[in-house]
Amino acid sequence: MKIRMFARHAALYAGLVGGVLVAGAASAASNSSDSLHFLPMPKVSGGPVKVDGDQQFTIKFGIGLAESSAQYRGVAYFKKIVEQRSNGHIKVNIFPSAQLGDDLQMTSALQSGTAEMTQPSTSPLIKMEPELAVFDLPFLFDNAQQADKVLDGPIGQKILKQITDHKNGLVALGWAENGFRELTDSKGVINSPKDLHGLKIRTMQSPVQLDIWRTLGANPTPMSFAELFTALDQGTVDAQENPWVTILTSKFYEVQSNATATKHVYTPFITLMSERFWQRLPKPYQKLVSTASVQMGNYERKVSRDIDAQAKSELKKKGLKITDLSDSQREAFKKKSEPVYKDFKSKIGEPLFDQVMKATNHPH
Repeated sequence: MKIRMFARHAALYAGLVGGVLVAGAASAASNSSDSLHFLPMPKVSGGPVKVDGDQQFTIKFGIGLAESSAQYRGVAYFKKIVEQRSNGHIKVNIFPSAQLGDDLQMTSALQSGTAEMTQPSTSPLIKMEPELAVFDLPFLFDNAQQADKVLDGPIGQKILKQITDHKNGLVALGWAENGFRELTDSKGVINSPKDLHGLKIRTMQSPVQLDIWRTLGANPTPMSFAELFTALDQGTVDAQENPWVTILTSKFYEVQSNATATKHVYTPFITLMSERFWQRLPKPYQKLVSTASVQMGNYERKVSRDIDAQAKSELKKKGLKITDLSDSQREAFKKKSEPVYKDFKSKIGEPLFDQVMKATNHPH
C-alpha cells in the first residue's frame, strides 16, 4: 500500500526537490565551481571480502548532484571501497546530475528493482516516511556536529531501521549531508525577524518551508529553481535560500547584494539500496556495502563542509555582503519560528519528536 501511495505522490513532490537537483546541474555548468578544491579520498581500509562462488554484481548508483559536488565525491569513494574490497566482483556505475531522474524517481526505481542505489535528500521522502519531516524543522540544529550526533546516534539509526523494516522495497544504509541553507536578498541587511517583513522569498514547494517563512513574516513564493535567477534579476522575488555552494555556482551574487548566515534548515542525504538487490547479495557483501555506506557518508560530510567554507569565502571576494548572526540574533529567529514545531509535531509523531527535541536542546 505504501509503495502505491508513494508513486501517487511522486509527481506532486518532484517540484520540492527541483531546487536541489537543478542546483547540482547548474554547478556543473558554472565556472564558479573551478575555485573549489576537494579533500583527497582516504585510503581504503580493510582487506578483501571473500564469498563462495564467482558471482558478479553491478550497482547502478544514481544521484541528483553533479560531478563537482561533495555528493559525487562521496559516491566515488564508495565505488573505490566496494570494488577494491570485493576484488572487482561488485562493480559500481555512478549516474550523477539526475540522469536517472529526480530523487523520487530514483527512489521509485529502487523499489521496482530497475536501479540499485541512490542518495536523496530527506525532504521529498516525507510522504512515504512522515518522520523525516523532523529534519525540515527550522533552526533544529545549531551546528553540523549536533546533526552528526543525532544522525549517527540512536535516533538516526532507529530511523534507518524503521525505513528498512517498513518493507517498502528499500534498505536504508546511512547518512550523508546536503547541508545548511542560507539566505540571500537584494533589499538590505537582514539580522532580525522584523527585517523579513513582506520580503518576497523563493522557496521549494514544501509545506514545512512555506510555513517557516510565513511564520517569520516573509512572503514565500514557491518557484522552479530554473526560473530563480531571472526572477531575482527582474525583482519578481527579493530573496532566496540555498547552501553557499549553490549560491556561488549559480552566480546569485550577480543579482543579490546581501546574504545572512542563517543556517535555518539542515538537510541530510540518506543512502538507500533496493531491497530486491540487497537480498541477492551474499551476507559478507551486505556487510561490505553497509560499512562502505558509513565510510562514504563520513567522507562526504568532510568534503561538504570544506567546500561550503570555501564557497562562502569566495562569495565575499565577489562582493556579496554576508552577515554572520550572533547567538542572540539567531535565537530571535528560532523563537519566532517556534509555532512551526507545533504545526508539525503530530505529523512527525511521538516519541521521535520528543527525542529529537531533547537531543537538540529544544523545549518540548
